[in-house]
Amino acid sequence: MNDYRIEKDSLGEVRVPAGALYGAQTQRAVDNFQISGLLFPRSFIRALGLVKAACAQANQDLGLMEEAMAAAIQQAAQEVAAGQHDAHFPLDIFQTGSGTSTNMNANEVIAALASRALAAGVHPNDHVNMSQSSNDVIPTAMHVAAYLEAQEALLPGLQQLYDALIEKAAAVDDVVKTGRTHLMDAMPLRLSQELGGWATQIGKGMVRVEGALASVAGLALGGTAVGTGINAHPAFGARVAAVLAERTGYPFAANDNFFEALSSADAMVELSGQIKTVAASLMKIANDLRWMNSGPLAGLAEISLPALQPGSSIMPGKINPVIPEAVMMVCAQVIGNDVTVTIGGMSGNFQLNVMLPVIAYNVLQAERLLGRAAAALADKAIAGFSVNRERVAALVDKNPILVTALNPVIGYEMGAQVAKTAYAQGRSLKEVAAELTDLTPAELDALLDPAKLTRGGIQSA
Repeated sequence: MNDYRIEKDSLGEVRVPAGALYGAQTQRAVDNFQISGLLFPRSFIRALGLVKAACAQANQDLGLMEEAMAAAIQQAAQEVAAGQHDAHFPLDIFQTGSGTSTNMNANEVIAALASRALAAGVHPNDHVNMSQSSNDVIPTAMHVAAYLEAQEALLPGLQQLYDALIEKAAAVDDVVKTGRTHLMDAMPLRLSQELGGWATQIGKGMVRVEGALASVAGLALGGTAVGTGINAHPAFGARVAAVLAERTGYPFAANDNFFEALSSADAMVELSGQIKTVAASLMKIANDLRWMNSGPLAGLAEISLPALQPGSSIMPGKINPVIPEAVMMVCAQVIGNDVTVTIGGMSGNFQLNVMLPVIAYNVLQAERLLGRAAAALADKAIAGFSVNRERVAALVDKNPILVTALNPVIGYEMGAQVAKTAYAQGRSLKEVAAELTDLTPAELDALLDPAKLTRGGIQSA
């Protein structure tokens, strides 16, 4: 028996694997684009199925498709959305820039499934793709996928990290530590204030992402080929968006200008930029954790991160900050993704952007990676680190920069002399200040109480 069948399209005959649900146009793309082995992620195929199902419902609602046909297409599309046929979506990300090959892949798979259910012919173009063009389907699926991935992966991961930071800050509010600017000793602060700063970064990042999603909720469907809506009912785009909104619970709506929706990818560039900002925040937090954990003898050794695995193949007993390092690599990847998305966003020529697949891939990967990385940082670093309290207190006690608190009383110049003398002689700041100034021990105790010096400004997130 042959392991292939013969399919025909406008260019002629094509050999297609015998068991494949797709047809000739998908097979031609398989043959043409053997480039990376990178496929559209599950989140995109899910969204594409949801979009195709909504289109069939809209065509039925508008009197363009009979109920039985619409029901068969919707059932098949929902199976695609649910992941039942992912093996039949084999196309490389690096393909035609409009994503036409992937749109036809979906049309062919859904048509094959619907034909079986109806025991009648369902055409990929005439029926599954009715009132649509690849030029509005792919950007719509991209927006739906990015919105869902943000809500289901990115934002929950960030919320988990935010909550962990707030909880940990409350648990260490009594810890006063040495502040650092330029990596040099500075005035003290409470560890809760440091963690509160991190929490606020993450909280603001979530707000930024949510703000960008308002633009992503605008969908291109209804614009068809160039934005004029040729071959689509005037109400088609709004109806599809309404069906998607009802079925997902998110505020999808037809874009207010289909020419903008097809020719640009500005909403995705905006979202990617906000994701990149969150990555920059996570990079800072992860790096601070590494520094604070450094040691255990020759570093800062302020905290001890959970010991998750042996840290060296040659040095017994070594434990490394593996979670912060993994998070930092994710951040580097996400920042690189944003560069690709930005270049992709520039590539709208006249009425169509021609880098839609690579834009979709990079945004969706960034959302998934960053959400998972934030959750890992919350669970395996923030929640479990312990404070080396004696070490932290000793560093604060030896910090000559505490003399800053005496400036209003003894002046900057005398303060500098006290600090330099204490550091050079390895003596207590209070002891030297008692010798070089007229302040009494009681006055020095009151002025140089580290806890009192942390009470200015915002105290927590």
